[in-house]
Amino acid sequence: MNVVQNEEHDESARAEAEYTLEYLARCPHCKAELETLRVARLLRTRVNFTSTLPRRGHVISCPECATIIAAELVGFA
Repeated sequence: MNVVQNEEHDESARAEAEYTLEYLARCPHCKAELETLRVARLLRTRVNFTSTLPRRGHVISCPECATIIAAELVGFA
């Protein structure tokens, strides 16, 4: 396994989940055709004021370039 493969493995290991898209999409950054998206959890670790922002959330990224993609996760049970 070369260094690039190790980095790719590390990235996918850090993703909390991977979702398969019903239809192909294209990454707005690297222009790769996407069949899946990665989801990682956000945890607020520090704030110096009373915050109205949520303590937790999720971020969706391209599996090819790891760029954060504007998307929404809804309907979690």
